[in-house]
Amino acid sequence: MKIYIKNMVCNRCIMVVKSELENMGYTLLNISLGVVEFKSNLSAAQKLTINNRLRILGFELIDDKKSRLIEKIKSLIIELVQNHDSKLKDNLSALISHELNHDYTYLSNLFSQVEGMTIEKFFIAQKIEKVKELLVYDELSLSEIAFRLHYSNVAHLSSQFKKVTGVTPSHFKNIRDNKRRSLDEV
Repeated sequence: MKIYIKNMVCNRCIMVVKSELENMGYTLLNISLGVVEFKSNLSAAQKLTINNRLRILGFELIDDKKSRLIEKIKSLIIELVQNHDSKLKDNLSALISHELNHDYTYLSNLFSQVEGMTIEKFFIAQKIEKVKELLVYDELSLSEIAFRLHYSNVAHLSSQFKKVTGVTPSHFKNIRDNKRRSLDEV
């Protein structure tokens, strides 16, 4: 049986949820961003107990189909950005539509209605947070970061970065305050 979990957006989240569920005595078959597969079916009471425990940790079970679809979109985008996936070179709308087996217009409208922003804005926000992370680590040049995140050039990355953050990447690198937000706050 699979359950879907809101706000489970990084490897650390996976570790926390896995640990909590195993401590509760559940056997897991698989766990990935936003999804946990159990060895056996869960009763409504078990789901409620799991939801209550996970809420304390900042997570929440997703029950309806549309919410699960939204979380799948978010997880797919986060995975693409965090793993520097070569799929990022592809058209985002075609990739999402293909991966989730739904018409992109439907997914886009649903996402916008529920999240109050477009899929593209969410994608850009995730990419900018990754740029911030890479700037803070100070191991890559801006050109290398642009290449890694599949920007057409440094100017495009810089322009998008300034539009989202209000400062240039160089200025951001020089200031050491409030650089990053956790992914669930983006």
